Amino acid sequence: MPAVAVKSEAVFQSRRGIQLSTCSWTPSSAAATKALVFLCHGYGMECSVFMSKAGEKLAAAGYCVFGIDYEGHGKSDGMRCYIRRFDDIVDDCHDFFHSVRSRPEFAGKPAFLYGESMGGAVALLLERRSGGGGGSQSPGDSSNCWSGAILVAPMCKISENMLPTPWLRWLLIKLSALIPTWKVVPIKDVIEQSFKDERKRRAIRSNPYIYTDRMILKTAVELLLTSLSLEKLLGQVKMPFIVLHGEDDRVTDPAISKELYAAASSSDKTIRIYSGMWHGLTTGEPDHNVDLVFQDITEWLDKRCAVADYSLASLDGLKKLQHDPLFCKGMDLDARS
Repeated sequence: MPAVAVKSEAVFQSRRGIQLSTCSWTPSSAAATKALVFLCHGYGMECSVFMSKAGEKLAAAGYCVFGIDYEGHGKSDGMRCYIRRFDDIVDDCHDFFHSVRSRPEFAGKPAFLYGESMGGAVALLLERRSGGGGGSQSPGDSSNCWSGAILVAPMCKISENMLPTPWLRWLLIKLSALIPTWKVVPIKDVIEQSFKDERKRRAIRSNPYIYTDRMILKTAVELLLTSLSLEKLLGQVKMPFIVLHGEDDRVTDPAISKELYAAASSSDKTIRIYSGMWHGLTTGEPDHNVDLVFQDITEWLDKRCAVADYSLASLDGLKKLQHDPLFCKGMDLDARS
């Protein structure tokens, strides 16, 4: 297993001129890189500290991992956890991820999305931005298509018992237009509900880059509208994916992950429901549970990278043979590269 290189951090400027914090974890040898993995964090969270476990474990398994703090999150500029437009988050992730994938050293590398909680919604919307069908492109395709996604307790629909009435929905939308930055939405202690291990819960509370105040009204409306929009699109998810959820999750409903798995039109989909686990599968469970989750994630990635490597090798071999006169003699082959 390759050693992990030193984590690096940088700044990326959004198309709106906002300075956004980015981070990466890489294997010690570029030649050892199997694929790229792009992190999409959850509401109120950030990548450089909170998601460092994911970065370290995936880099140790041979993956280059990149993350970005959304506007108003983590170390990025902007009003804390104020989401004016959910599409701004998707735009920023798309632009940063595309800038990384365009680097010459990553040409032909498979690229996977990794979304936790609200980040699951970001990942699903990024697939739509790419036109869907993430797994259908040739392995060497440098387009915006995705090789697949890891969705950890994703936010992609609101449970019926949590859905606001149409009247309340209308009122929230109207109020958010008048007083968008009002910190009015009362929420339960999400950290207490999400992370089972007390030691890890204390560490998360001490992270100065995590938002723990009341939810801003406009942010709440954007999350609501995004969820309502996504639930209509579950059947259009085409890219390969694995969705992982704790059976005892009280933040996002595991039944919704089951619904995503059943509805998605992807021909390559996997679901893992973990008995007794909570929302924070990769950050808040006891170590042995976290190791189990990452084992499932890396095994899923490794299998798809093995297929991509075989396909790419076969494609390169065929291109060489197509230009071999001994092979092509008497054969009706399209020799276009």
